[in-house]
Amino acid sequence: MTRQIVIATLLTVSVASVFGQTPAPAPAPGGAAGAPQASAPAQPTAPAAPTPPANFVYSVDGRRDPFVALLGATGKKGNAPVEIRAEGIAGLVTDEIAVRGILQSQGRWAAMVTGPSGKVYTVRPGDRLADGTIRGITPQFVVILQQVDDPLSLEKQREVRKFLRGGENK
Repeated sequence: MTRQIVIATLLTVSVASVFGQTPAPAPAPGGAAGAPQASAPAQPTAPAAPTPPANFVYSVDGRRDPFVALLGATGKKGNAPVEIRAEGIAGLVTDEIAVRGILQSQGRWAAMVTGPSGKVYTVRPGDRLADGTIRGITPQFVVILQQVDDPLSLEKQREVRKFLRGGENK
């Protein structure tokens, strides 16, 4: 009889652990099945996490604040400054500009280009962009020699043509 109780208890414990339940206490040997059982002592509650005092101040001392996320809401690392660009055409990249007009002045070609803000700039061959240089201007398009920043690319420069009627040819 005792052997059957031990097997039943082990079976109950193993089944309960699989399903994440606490097994019911096994009946006392020699006790009646319907007899009231003595209740087990209640489990003590876990202590609450300590809260810092209201006047707590983190001292930086040249270190990163461990309570601030490494990647902020902008997706930039920490408190990295926002990229600062030069004013005018020197602050625009090749993909941002669109050719709005091409004209000839004093025997030289010039182009009117717009940036993402809609502001119009006049460019001539030799003018520098943030990622390249205006190489040439024809009546149909502007040729830009763009610097390639991709470390896996075999070419370090490429020629991009921005057409007057829209589009580009790389």
